[in-house]
Amino acid sequence: MKTLYIIRHAKSSWDYDVSDEMRPLNKRGFNDAELIGKELKTLIKPIDKILSSPAVRAHSTAKIVIEHLDVDKDIFSLEPNLYDFGGQDVIEVIKNCDDTINTLMVFGHNHALTSIANLYGSKKIDNLPTAGVVEIEFDTDHWKKITVGKTLLTIFPKSLR
Repeated sequence: MKTLYIIRHAKSSWDYDVSDEMRPLNKRGFNDAELIGKELKTLIKPIDKILSSPAVRAHSTAKIVIEHLDVDKDIFSLEPNLYDFGGQDVIEVIKNCDDTINTLMVFGHNHALTSIANLYGSKKIDNLPTAGVVEIEFDTDHWKKITVGKTLLTIFPKSLR
């Protein structure tokens, strides 16, 4: 079995004259990331690897969420190919993970993550909102062989506020 958690970055700010990759979280983004981290703490399986887009908003979301989880910080790394909005690069990153990783958490961007949730999950999602989480379980022992799995969990910050 392989389990994938995909988490869209929390709400970002447009108040700064910076490149897209450098946009920070706004106040709601920080709050929503905290809510998600606290909620996930009791719901998730032990995580083997956490990957994040290097974009400031995704990396910040990951750091906040991880603070609430009982994980070794060494399992976290930035993955430049997760700064992807279409999804193909994200899928390639996932499928190229080592098979010793059974539970993977990925922080990234839309429309990539909504597309992946719908392509690989069993539950249709119109739009994965900022700081939204989807858990998909795959009946395989090899990331390269993942196909449609079972959506086990969806958490959206709006339902936690």
